[in-house]
Amino acid sequence: MSILTAPDNKLNMYCPSLTEYKRRETITIKIGDIPMGSDYPIRVQSMTTVDTMDTQGSIEEVIRMVDSGCEYVRITAPSVKEAQNLENIRKGLHQIGIFIPLIADIHFTPNAAELAARIVEKVRINPGNYADRKRFEVIDYTDSSYAAELERIREKFIPLIKICKEYGTAMRIGTNHGSLSDRILSRYGDTPLGMVESALEFLRICEEFNYFNIALSMKSSNTQVMVEAYRLLVQRLDEEGLKPYPLHLGVTEAGEAEDGRIKSAVGIGTLLEDGLGDTVRVSLTEAPEKEAPVARALVERYTHRAPHEHIEAIEACPINPFQYTRRETSEVFNIGGLNVPRVIADYSDLTVEQYDDLKSIGHFFLPVPDKWAMNDQGADFIYSGSKAIPFMLPNGLKEILDYQQWLEHHDRTNKFPVMMVHEYYSAAETSSQLNFIKGNIHQFDIPFLEKIREEKNIVLLLHSENHHAMPEMRRFFYRLVEMKIKTPVITQRTYETDLGDSLTLYSATDIGGLLVDGFGDGILLSPDFQYPISHKEKLTLATTYNSIAFGILQAARTRMSKTEYISCPSCGRTLFDLQETTAMIRKYTEHLKGLKIGIMGCIVNGPGEMADADYGYVGMGKDKIALYRGQEVVKRSVTAAKAVDELIELIKEDGRWIDPGQDETFNLS
Repeated sequence: MSILTAPDNKLNMYCPSLTEYKRRETITIKIGDIPMGSDYPIRVQSMTTVDTMDTQGSIEEVIRMVDSGCEYVRITAPSVKEAQNLENIRKGLHQIGIFIPLIADIHFTPNAAELAARIVEKVRINPGNYADRKRFEVIDYTDSSYAAELERIREKFIPLIKICKEYGTAMRIGTNHGSLSDRILSRYGDTPLGMVESALEFLRICEEFNYFNIALSMKSSNTQVMVEAYRLLVQRLDEEGLKPYPLHLGVTEAGEAEDGRIKSAVGIGTLLEDGLGDTVRVSLTEAPEKEAPVARALVERYTHRAPHEHIEAIEACPINPFQYTRRETSEVFNIGGLNVPRVIADYSDLTVEQYDDLKSIGHFFLPVPDKWAMNDQGADFIYSGSKAIPFMLPNGLKEILDYQQWLEHHDRTNKFPVMMVHEYYSAAETSSQLNFIKGNIHQFDIPFLEKIREEKNIVLLLHSENHHAMPEMRRFFYRLVEMKIKTPVITQRTYETDLGDSLTLYSATDIGGLLVDGFGDGILLSPDFQYPISHKEKLTLATTYNSIAFGILQAARTRMSKTEYISCPSCGRTLFDLQETTAMIRKYTEHLKGLKIGIMGCIVNGPGEMADADYGYVGMGKDKIALYRGQEVVKRSVTAAKAVDELIELIKEDGRWIDPGQDETFNLS
């Protein structure tokens, strides 16, 4: 039976443990003087953005990256001349006492890779375009014709293997979801299996020549695909008896600012939770020195993760971890079933006296014409705790009250109780529509679950105090799957309010890691105030928590509430200001809810990397832009000055444009 269709197969155990934090054991590979593997800390790296031919500019940028915490630096080498100049960059760094390992990034040009392998400590090749040219053709291969293609690739790849062995150069075989070859796509489709097989074809050739100084990666801008591909890679390595190679983790084209950090954490953090990953690169459309601190914050969370509170072990994963399927749940009120995951805003520490207080969670009262309005990130529920909100809420917002407060309230229209497990057992009265029950995996024990199995008006509010929180909550979801219980579950996490930027990364990991496995019917992020703050500061925090919650749902591909930008982090191949261009495109299109727009610096990260984007803006050369509809080029050689206007016209032609400020929104989720 296929591993992709056998969710109860023990082969689905893709990591050392689904309940206990353990690093996956790997071989050690040598990259200059900084080795990589499970015997060493998880490494952090980034990539330069300046033209590789700009020697001094490259050196200065590397200095900033090292100062920010980079342990490896990747530099693009799109042709032989750039590969040659790596020697000058390396010498310049050594002259000022910087001996950081350099990695040459190679696409399309084996001769550049063969030269770079003699100069730098590591080369990265993309098996999708190292020996192939992508033409987006579907080819009906026979076994013999496919074998002939593999032999052709083998002949092109062997010289690089021999050079790497001779010079002690490491290699990363880095598959990108969006740049799979026509050959792989024709046989395996645009799937995690295709990504894995693309890398394994090259890896088997390396092992044939006893070359093992290799790291592997499975990158995608789609967090679900990225997580599934890495898991499947580990499983396939074990299944084939190949060496346990170190893994380089990354989400391609994650974007910028909060969205980029959330998307990176959903993908990278989910894998780190299971002990997978030996080096991390966070790809942000920002200066490269901004990436390492984010990667470091993700990685350092696991430095002291073990030991942690015990979680009941599991023999076999009860779901298929290599293919997304949302857990089947019953619909309770507007939660579960086919509903998008809901967002609950925690106002239990706020005294809400004015309509304006709800602006923080996307609800606006308009004195003229005396009605409520809601933006794309309007919360679905507001938890007011023991203090009922003293005015009538808009129709799009429902209130959750502590059970005792709810009992004392006479008008219960759009007001629902939340109770502890002991309150539920002794409750004399409950809502006929919707009751929230709050607890953790221990309080939601088997007798309790059996009692609520057939109840049609209950939603569980799951939290965890375990240091290893995400796996503990996931273990509870596994129990629901095993018991075939369809009660909806809202995931709650509480974070200290002084975490700073780490709040975004931690919450996206903890909740996003569940969502990519199809677990969770909503999010409740709650603040743990470490010191007294003003009402205004609490409202600001409410805005932050609400934005993060919607961002996590978007990054996990479970609820699209805004325009998604699949933008690359720029590199020496980019011939325009990617950050400025992304900001400009965002300015004119950020109201197009659910639309996906790819913004790529060059053809390498072009139609492939934005594989599931609706539209694409791709650099062709100096001052030349190509515009895409999906993966099809519709306009070539558009000048940069006109490209944004042409992109808007393309969206209008397809009937997908709305003017800013209109009430109508796209519903593409």
